[in-house]
Amino acid sequence: MKKLLLPLIIVQLLLACSSKKEFSFHPEYIKDTNGFDILVQQFAHNIENIWGIQEVLIAGPKDYVKYTDQYQTRSHINFDSGSITIETIAGVEPKEYLKKAIVTTLLMGDDPGSIDLYSDINNIAISKEPFLYGQVLDHTNQPIRWEWRATKFADYLLENKLQRRQSGLHVIWSITIQLVPNHLDKRAHKYLPYIRQAAAKYGVDQSLILAIMQIESSFNPYAVSRSDALGLMQIMPNTAGKDVFRAQGKSGIPSRNYLFDPANNIDLGTAYLSLLQNTYLGEITNATSRRYAIITAYNGGAGSVLRVFHNDKKLAAQIINQMPPGDVYQALVTKHPAAQSRNYLIKVNNAQKNYR
Repeated sequence: MKKLLLPLIIVQLLLACSSKKEFSFHPEYIKDTNGFDILVQQFAHNIENIWGIQEVLIAGPKDYVKYTDQYQTRSHINFDSGSITIETIAGVEPKEYLKKAIVTTLLMGDDPGSIDLYSDINNIAISKEPFLYGQVLDHTNQPIRWEWRATKFADYLLENKLQRRQSGLHVIWSITIQLVPNHLDKRAHKYLPYIRQAAAKYGVDQSLILAIMQIESSFNPYAVSRSDALGLMQIMPNTAGKDVFRAQGKSGIPSRNYLFDPANNIDLGTAYLSLLQNTYLGEITNATSRRYAIITAYNGGAGSVLRVFHNDKKLAAQIINQMPPGDVYQALVTKHPAAQSRNYLIKVNNAQKNYR
């Protein structure tokens, strides 16, 4: 997934005009511009103004980060390591800010399109079916579904687990909560119905879909990247999204709201795997060799995979067909020009073994 190049003069103008108190921008605007990376840089600059250069933290593929209270409080869920950190730099009544953020984070729903990660608007609705239900246990070892239980847990944490540290001019108050050890499996389980449906619809192995979701986002439905890849399968609207829409006879590209819907995201991501499997890399005859090529292509494109073997696509497929699958794998993890794609194949291939 290629990042957009940043015209330096535009960045400088945007940063010069920004205000740490008044700045915000919204997905409705972002989806209509090619400057998403610029806007993320502006957002990061404003966080730097408030928190300090060492404390810039923004959402990513495996990190949910939401700011509230005029950017003075933030909730950070690291879906990879399995931890929640609630922090505030509020100078007055920091415990109250932390308590509110703890409760809303524990009880937020699983609709990523309803939460604006790039503003301090506290639009996090308490849900009857919290996204983190079962992934967090309170101090009495119980899952947290209701507001009264979340509130009691927050009181316990503030009484017993409150931490304080100094960062530059700020005192940062924080609470850290660990997710349950099998949090990854619990999130994966949420999406199994969608995965099974998409796998059957497009003829793609369920284990491959699961492995790609794990490596792309750790099953984080709020996943975003600085290259504007979105959702569980980290789909870029202008590349994979556009290819699938065109193959399905649709015009344009999928919207951000469309891709943040888990069912849509999994369907579109699986449809793209099907395009790789049956069209772009369909001339590779060995199923295992083709799987290695598909995995690598999901990260870096089918063209870059074939060019590892020959600049002519048909000759590249013929060369691959003459090689044992193990040699194809070794070529892709050692000769592909992008280190990210080389590592991606290793990670997804290892993850897929756990889902078979």
